Amino acid sequence: MRLSEEQIHTHLAARPGWRREGEEIVRDFKFANFQQAMAFVNRVADAAEAVDHHPDILIHGWNNVRLRVMTHDKGGLTPKDFDLAARIEPLFQTD
Repeated sequence: MRLSEEQIHTHLAARPGWRREGEEIVRDFKFANFQQAMAFVNRVADAAEAVDHHPDILIHGWNNVRLRVMTHDKGGLTPKDFDLAARIEPLFQTD
C-alpha cells in the first residue's frame, strides 16, 4: 500500500537525515575513509537482504554513500521504505 502525503510527512519527521526526492527517500552518509564507507555498504546490504527490500546505493568520492529507497513495484513510498530506513540508521558508524 502506498503512503499518503500526510503519512509520508509523518514518517519523515521521525527519520531525521532522510529527505524526500520525488517518490523516494534519500540519505547521504559521510565517512572518514573508504574502508568505513564500504563496511557500511556491506552492513546495509545484509540488512536489506534480510528483509528482501533493497535500496539503490551510490558510493561517490572516496568516503560518501547515498541511499535511495522506494518500493519499486508500488511506484512510490510504502511502510517498507521507512522500516528499512529505521534498520539502516543504527548501522551508521564512523569509527
